[in-house]
Amino acid sequence: MNFIQKILMISGITLIFIAIFWRYIIQIPFGKLPGDIYINKPNIKIFIPITTALLLSALLSFIIWLLRKL
Repeated sequence: MNFIQKILMISGITLIFIAIFWRYIIQIPFGKLPGDIYINKPNIKIFIPITTALLLSALLSFIIWLLRKL
C-alpha cells in the first residue's frame, strides 16, 4: 500500500469518526477554554485563544506522530 492510499484511508476513517460523534464534538468548548483571553472594550474586541491553540497543536502533533508510525 503506497503513501497516498494510506492518507486517503486515514482521511476517510477520520471523516466517518467525526460524522458519527459530531453531536458530542460540537459541545467541546473550543475558543471558550480557561486561559483564552477576551478583551471587550467599547471600540475594541480582541480574542487571543492561547489554550485552544496549545490544545489543537498537541492534538495535531499526536496525529502526525501516529501517521509516521504507520
